Amino acid sequence: MTLDKDAEQLLRLAMHKRRKSFKETLNDAIRTGLGATPLPKHRPRFAIKARPMGLRPGIDPAGLNKLADDLEVDGIVARGRDK
Repeated sequence: MTLDKDAEQLLRLAMHKRRKSFKETLNDAIRTGLGATPLPKHRPRFAIKARPMGLRPGIDPAGLNKLADDLEVDGIVARGRDK
């Protein structure tokens, strides 16, 4: 894209005033010129509210490690059979 001298001068002046990059300043100018609403400067921080879920009665947390180990062994054995 080639800019006219006066447009380039306006863009460089806006870059200096706003302390923004060429790309940011040009995109802002295009959005403003075409009537788009500007993007919000600061979005609220996204946060997940954690809550304790606990385990269902009768589930042993130590048994989960044994289950994971058993599944891993089954996967290794199955891969050995496929060869």
